[in-house]
Amino acid sequence: MHICFITHEYPKKGHPHGGVGTFVQTMARALVQRGHTVSVVGQHYISRDEDENDQGVAIYRLKKHAVKGLSWWFNAKDINTKLKALHAVDPITIVEASELGLAFIKKLKGVKYVIRLHGGHHFFAEAENRGINLWKGFQEKRSFKKADGFVAVSNYVKTHTEKYLDFYDKPLAYSPSPIDLERFYPRPDIKIKRHHIAFVGTVCEKKGIRQLILAMPKVLKEVPDAILHIYGRDWYFADGTSYIDHLKTDVLPNLEKGPEHIIFHGPIPYDEIPSKYAEAEVCVFPSHMETQGLVAPEAMAMGKPVVFSELGPGPEIIEHQTNGLLCDPHSPDSIAECICELLINKEEAESLAKKAAKSAKELYSIEAAADRNTNFYRSLIRTN
Repeated sequence: MHICFITHEYPKKGHPHGGVGTFVQTMARALVQRGHTVSVVGQHYISRDEDENDQGVAIYRLKKHAVKGLSWWFNAKDINTKLKALHAVDPITIVEASELGLAFIKKLKGVKYVIRLHGGHHFFAEAENRGINLWKGFQEKRSFKKADGFVAVSNYVKTHTEKYLDFYDKPLAYSPSPIDLERFYPRPDIKIKRHHIAFVGTVCEKKGIRQLILAMPKVLKEVPDAILHIYGRDWYFADGTSYIDHLKTDVLPNLEKGPEHIIFHGPIPYDEIPSKYAEAEVCVFPSHMETQGLVAPEAMAMGKPVVFSELGPGPEIIEHQTNGLLCDPHSPDSIAECICELLINKEEAESLAKKAAKSAKELYSIEAAADRNTNFYRSLIRTN
């Protein structure tokens, strides 16, 4: 098969990327290893084209247009032109995109189009209790109409997406995003730093980082030398102001104790993330909303005791008090209670960590995910 992913987020050194980019890279490399041809087409970060090859994955980054009010048209035109050119040389079997990705894609005869539910505009509008942007809402609905099939990364994202968008009785599969178990695995060679707590992810409100910071004074009452390490890129408000600056100026100074126990490291290279998990005694991800989330399974695969959110897909990933702990991400008290339980009760933490590694290996292996996805692709090809 020739599978083509449409995404602007494929990882590029020196540029931050999110979970969608990580997923596409992981899956694309795995499909290449199975003998499939894989292409990735998307906008570049800059105004010039650039082609590259990543372990057999052909990446086509198209120059980014900045024409006020018409950028979407020029960008879509370039993507359609590239897809047509690729198809002419080596016929494409599957085109895959996220929720809005097919809105302005012209369908090629004989090609099947898949939308992967990573969490689109309607999904997050509900989650964040905000209105639907008419332009984005229009694109998402238009995109869904063009799809020949859908893949949900969690039952939660499927259930909440279908409140607003129609799947048109098209085939739908469930396939959690995989993690790279050759990168994320137990590392006994790396010394654990006593009472260190790690958070990895975009530093923004919906990741629960404010509540995690507010939990620290309560943690420090029980574990006075605990330190919270925050690794991740900044998020910016509509007016361009920094969320990290907001935390440093409006939240940290009001803590009754502990600002010096909270360290912002900023974004770090993806290759360094496993070592940061390994150094921590506990990994904490109190997200208000996720479609699946990769950080919790990554830390679990490394044999770390993990605190995740009881909301959204949390219970699909962690069974509370079996392979991790689930907290109320809106409650600093709940977050602090879970952290203290793991820092103080070493035997429990070790037991949860071992079971976490086992379950992550079973559920999130690249091999299992590649099987699920190729089987679904083939089932679409067989349909008229």
